[in-house]
Amino acid sequence: MINNMKSQEAAEMLENVRNICLALPEAVELIDGFGHHTFKINRKSFVISGESETGFSLSFKSDRETQELLLQKEYFLKTPYIGHHGWVSIQNPAKENWDELTDLIQEAYLRAAPKRLVKKWNEEFINGRKVE
Repeated sequence: MINNMKSQEAAEMLENVRNICLALPEAVELIDGFGHHTFKINRKSFVISGESETGFSLSFKSDRETQELLLQKEYFLKTPYIGHHGWVSIQNPAKENWDELTDLIQEAYLRAAPKRLVKKWNEEFINGRKVE
């Protein structure tokens, strides 16, 4: 997949997001009409990322309860245009946020995934970690 990020920092963050998302069963990456990298499962978006003049942004699907909790943290915000559907964004995530973001991305995937993949995930993983 191409990388249309202008800054090296944004390119590295996109690579982190890509590694997390594409490790999930049947997830695909597309570039939408706005140039955003959109990660989907079964044609449903669960993560959208891009770069603007303010830097790298990452948006993910959430439920309303999780959204409310995340919005209490200073670095999360309601995603413009789709926030009323539970989407949350973070601008230029700090290195220390990536463990939390990995969990949130996995949760977003499970919200969008078909039931058969959710069942498979639940059988193979506990708390987002593969059972060996």
